[in-house]
Amino acid sequence: MQILKARYAVRSASAHIQTWTIAKNRTVSTNQNVEYKPIRSVLVANRGEIAIRVFRACTELGIRSVAIYSEQDRLHMHRQKADESYLVGKGLSPVEAYLSIPEIIRVAKENDVDAVHPGYGLLSERSDFAQAIINAGMRFIGPAPSVVQQMGDKVAARQAAIEAKVPIVPGTDGPVTTKEEALEFCKQHGLPVIFKAAYGGGGRGMRVVRDMSEVASAFERASSEALGAFGNGSMFIERFIERPRHIEVQLLGDKAGNVVHLYERDCSVQRRHQKVVEIAPAPRLDPEIRQKMVDCAVHLARHVGYENAGTAEFLLDEKGNFYFIEVNARLQVEHTITEEVTGIDLVQSQIRVAEGMTLPELGLTQDNIRTQGYAIQCRVTTEDPANDFQPSTGRIEVFRSGEGMGIRLDSASTFAGAVISPYYDSLLVKVISHASDLSSSAAKMTRALKEFRIRGVKTNIPFLLNVLENQKFLNGAVDTYFIDENPQLFMFKASQNRAQKILNYLGYVLVNGPATPLATKIPPSDVKPYIPPVPLAIQPPRGFKQILTEGGPAAFAKAVRNHKGLLLMDTTYRDAHQSLLATRVRTHDLLAVSPYVAHNFSNLYSLENWGGATFDVALRFLHECPWERLEDMRRLIPNIPFQMLLRGANAVGYTNYPDNVVYKFCEMAVHCDT
Repeated sequence: MQILKARYAVRSASAHIQTWTIAKNRTVSTNQNVEYKPIRSVLVANRGEIAIRVFRACTELGIRSVAIYSEQDRLHMHRQKADESYLVGKGLSPVEAYLSIPEIIRVAKENDVDAVHPGYGLLSERSDFAQAIINAGMRFIGPAPSVVQQMGDKVAARQAAIEAKVPIVPGTDGPVTTKEEALEFCKQHGLPVIFKAAYGGGGRGMRVVRDMSEVASAFERASSEALGAFGNGSMFIERFIERPRHIEVQLLGDKAGNVVHLYERDCSVQRRHQKVVEIAPAPRLDPEIRQKMVDCAVHLARHVGYENAGTAEFLLDEKGNFYFIEVNARLQVEHTITEEVTGIDLVQSQIRVAEGMTLPELGLTQDNIRTQGYAIQCRVTTEDPANDFQPSTGRIEVFRSGEGMGIRLDSASTFAGAVISPYYDSLLVKVISHASDLSSSAAKMTRALKEFRIRGVKTNIPFLLNVLENQKFLNGAVDTYFIDENPQLFMFKASQNRAQKILNYLGYVLVNGPATPLATKIPPSDVKPYIPPVPLAIQPPRGFKQILTEGGPAAFAKAVRNHKGLLLMDTTYRDAHQSLLATRVRTHDLLAVSPYVAHNFSNLYSLENWGGATFDVALRFLHECPWERLEDMRRLIPNIPFQMLLRGANAVGYTNYPDNVVYKFCEMAVHCDT
């Protein structure tokens, strides 16, 4: 606690210095209408890598960072990267925990939070969440709630674009809720068309229709998907642009009405409307078209009074015509590549704008913003590209990342031992490369991805490597059909996995012995262990086991106290099996010496021959039934108590068993020991 207090004190002092500097500079600012109020603590209403990205920006600004986590995320890395972390949504489902606005507000107010950053996804485009934050007396690090609502509604955003004279694709004037309305639009405007969720994005609830007979069924499927994802099945319909490029413009606005663009990103490499690889700036984009596009984006942002970070998205056809499709009123997953080519920290800029600083005060005037080189972002996900990108979950057994000059990694669960759960997005790590030109940036990305070693879960790295090595991609000549028209992208080389194979081989040899022929003709030794004979017809002497069985625990304890000599516990049966000979002692060998032990060591206090590891080794390595072993040993050693070793939850370096497993294990052990 003292260390935390010291850390806060240092940051507070730093923040005071920055505040004083800003206040001093404000005396010469031309705009005095925006109140500057420093932010001293930020809660991130999100999880994973984007939460960590915001925490890092806060740390650099001297701002206290606060994390929230669901019950399923209690061991997740984003908890560790924040100064403080608090549980939300106890008893709720994994996703609902992060969507509980009252819970998030409660945590924020109880812990003296100044501002809330929504990240991306989850609640980031919910205007009611932004308004709730403001109503609770905190600042929302994002656009005003009214703008979030306007831009989140595709129909309202479209109307705003029309008013701002920004080119749009022909589409419905309002949300469509029935298949009959959809059929009427298609008959009037022709095909192909695209159905989009009116109140959400990210490719959910999106369908392309090219045949009139498919309109009704496609509408129903898209509407149902939108209803499940966003709570509203209303659809927006527009003409479908064939072979477009997907270009988005990064915007940044302040409370004084200033808006700048940070140039564009090409997000055309998509699979099922989900972005896979992004490039900044867009390659092979005509400078005149680029200027018109960014001018339209800035004009639209000014028209709606946009502040903070956001993205205007466009489709660019083969003739050079571009059309506005939507505004994402939040930080984008791919904001990283814009940061790399412009050198501008978008998250810090978001926080500063929320404090009340203007873009000129941040040095962000349009003439000061330039791009340098090309950056590529690849989203490494835990999906199996050889199995239709099915999610892959489980524990990461081996993890080694690709690094080096020009490579940036944004991640959260990338370490050996991390558990990939089925509850959340499959994004594992964002890999960003930056170089002077597109081919050099692609070469860096390829090298970095090839350096990754991830075992335990499947990833899409083989697919990403095929994309990066495709000549069309390297030439920057991609559109949204790129993946669909290049089936060779799904032809993968089998991983050599040499290190794991060697380890498996060594383990096999240790357990089963070498399978290679002998180097000489001398046969192996056929020496059998000598076991002194015992009179099997005679019952072994009575011991403490009979006392325990006949008189119970009280009689056993009394006999132990009355014994005047030294009582010994023998651990040979466990150690010889588990430790000394490392999984090689079979039940057959243990039973061979059991009669001798029963007849000659009847005065032993106990034999330690049982436990979790002993059970595991017998079952998994020797392929024997552990319970039968226990029964057979008791039959041959009826006079000595058996002892079991189970390590509890505080045993460092050993398996911790849940309580119910321990109880059932003990119950079964007693049953087999009778």
